Amino acid sequence: MVFTEPTGIRQRNFKVRDYHLAATLDSGQAFRWNPQGTTWTGVIGHRWVRLTPTGAFILAESSSEPGDWHWLEEYLQTRVDLDFVLQQLPSDPVLQQALRTHRGLRLLRQDPWECLASFILSSTKQITQIKQIVERLCRRYGVPVRTPAREAVIHAFPGPDRLATLSEPDLRALGMGFRAPYLLEAARRVAAGRLDFDQLRQVSLDEARAVLMDLPGVGRKIADCVLLFALGFNQAFPVDVWVLRALRSAWFQNRPVPLSQVVRFAESHFGAQGGYAQQYLFHHMRTQPAVQRFGSLT
Repeated sequence: MVFTEPTGIRQRNFKVRDYHLAATLDSGQAFRWNPQGTTWTGVIGHRWVRLTPTGAFILAESSSEPGDWHWLEEYLQTRVDLDFVLQQLPSDPVLQQALRTHRGLRLLRQDPWECLASFILSSTKQITQIKQIVERLCRRYGVPVRTPAREAVIHAFPGPDRLATLSEPDLRALGMGFRAPYLLEAARRVAAGRLDFDQLRQVSLDEARAVLMDLPGVGRKIADCVLLFALGFNQAFPVDVWVLRALRSAWFQNRPVPLSQVVRFAESHFGAQGGYAQQYLFHHMRTQPAVQRFGSLT
């Protein structure tokens, strides 16, 4: 059902099953969502969006013309059969504990440019710091989006065409440090058509990853984040320090095995839906006290 409040806000209730909105929006996939109680406010494309879980529904609100709302269904992946996805994952107790604790966490389907740029800015940063850098970038170079009365001014993520016109000092002035030239080169390649996200969706995982890793400052972890959170490669398995710690502790008895061996294990062990396993492990490691993570895992 779609309806409009006197304030001009468009609203729609999305019927959902097994959807943990807070875990999904606060699990390090995207960096522009802010909570207020159980409600989350953010920007998708050029739309201000407010989301509130209400039992079997997510109440979505937007101050821009929402059209058929398909863009939000796609972003939130509300139609994904989570039971089907999780049944494809291995039944080992370590992973199953993370799945039980955060049941309902979904993978988002983000805009590829925003996802790539955000994860370039994420290098060696914690989530709070990433959000701060992204917000400074949006405020300085993003287009203001329509918001309801009494809501703070908010800006869209600046497109590659806009950032490609800037200089490295322009970006360094926002506090992104060594990441500035990497973001600038990525923007220039996308703006010039030398990096085409639609083409990446049509090739194999290995081919798409190689193209992304050809960008300066983009290693396998950042490439896999873009493949997983934006391009729909659910088998991509980003390995950051949290996930590496979980894998080494739970599956390698804390032995100092090389990262390459851990990555090969993850690819074969978790399979076609490995990206879901990765996200549950990451969120579990980041949010749970050490003594409650995986029993003996410390």
